[in-house]
Amino acid sequence: MPVTTPAPRPALAADISLQSLLAGLLTVLVSVASSVVIVFEAARQLGANQAQISSWMWALGLGLGVSCIALSWRYRLPVVTAWSTPGAAMLAVGGTHLPLSDAIGAFMLAAALSALIGFTGVFARLMRVIPPALAAAMLAGVLLRFGLGLFEQLQQQWLLPLAMLLAWLLGRRLLPRYAVLASLVAGLALCLGQGQLTSGPLPLSLAAPILTLPTWSVPATIGIALPLLVVTMASQNLPGVAALQAAGYRPPVSAIIGWIGVINLVLAPFGAFALNLAAITAAICLGPDAHPDARRRYTAAISAGLFYLLLGLLGASVAIGLAALPPALIACLAGIALLGTLGGALASAMDNPSSHDAALVTFLITASDISLLGVGSAFWGLLGGLLTAWMLRQR
Repeated sequence: MPVTTPAPRPALAADISLQSLLAGLLTVLVSVASSVVIVFEAARQLGANQAQISSWMWALGLGLGVSCIALSWRYRLPVVTAWSTPGAAMLAVGGTHLPLSDAIGAFMLAAALSALIGFTGVFARLMRVIPPALAAAMLAGVLLRFGLGLFEQLQQQWLLPLAMLLAWLLGRRLLPRYAVLASLVAGLALCLGQGQLTSGPLPLSLAAPILTLPTWSVPATIGIALPLLVVTMASQNLPGVAALQAAGYRPPVSAIIGWIGVINLVLAPFGAFALNLAAITAAICLGPDAHPDARRRYTAAISAGLFYLLLGLLGASVAIGLAALPPALIACLAGIALLGTLGGALASAMDNPSSHDAALVTFLITASDISLLGVGSAFWGLLGGLLTAWMLRQR
């Protein structure tokens, strides 16, 4: 895949489009609706009350909004960030029974170490050993679950995925730029007609940040900070950089990882437990549906940042509203929005015959969704692919 050079620096209004705004909205919609419940549970497990949970959403929304907008604008690349869903899951089921202040201290330590690993170039040096074909295969393996999820919904309620898929196909035929939007409208209309969209009152209130002074302890360092750092780097940042590279971009890895760590460190006392590069939701902003011109797709990430800021401003209210959407609608929407990126990743993974075997191993391990030692399948897929490539080179 050719290297995508950054766009020149005209006014943002000249680059942004309805497509990129929609891609940003879908990115936030899929990201929040699919994992916000895990974040709530993680906060509750650590002893946070309702006001503090709202502060967590304020800090996460602000951190993601600022990082998406600032980094995408600075580097003219679609830099999409997210909270660490594996990290939230680890906190939710860890049962640490530590004070919230200890957890905040652990969040700050993990963020500081993340910034250090980024700015010193350690993470960038690790990324240089990953061949582009393996990065594309890993991305395809991550996205495969979402593509399959679209058709798995046929067993549950066949009408919704069929209607959304038909609307997408008609959109691809008549108005290719708005095919995903047509799918979303069709899905919402059908859910509304079937009474699956709740119309109960949803009180909207501005979030108020609550500062929790950090304390540090050895149990929190061992039980939270270090596992959170490893999970975030291996399961989130690694596939996030690989997704950008698989799309043809050459991001300044050290600076991006470092600045995300700095933003995370500043907002950790308010509840930003772990910020990182997105991989799955970032793929929505990396494909042609986000913008026909790859050099202008950074505007989709900036759009996502604006919607994240709105999420932070309204705190938990918006998150609860998004989480109330039917899970089948979110699953179908994610699968359709990622089809183009999935196809491009598969094509890139198999483009070089000399790396077919290693790419196939990477793809299959990643798609298996295994988790070993608390680290997700994306890391093990890359490791398996690198080992396969090394063994075949020795042959």
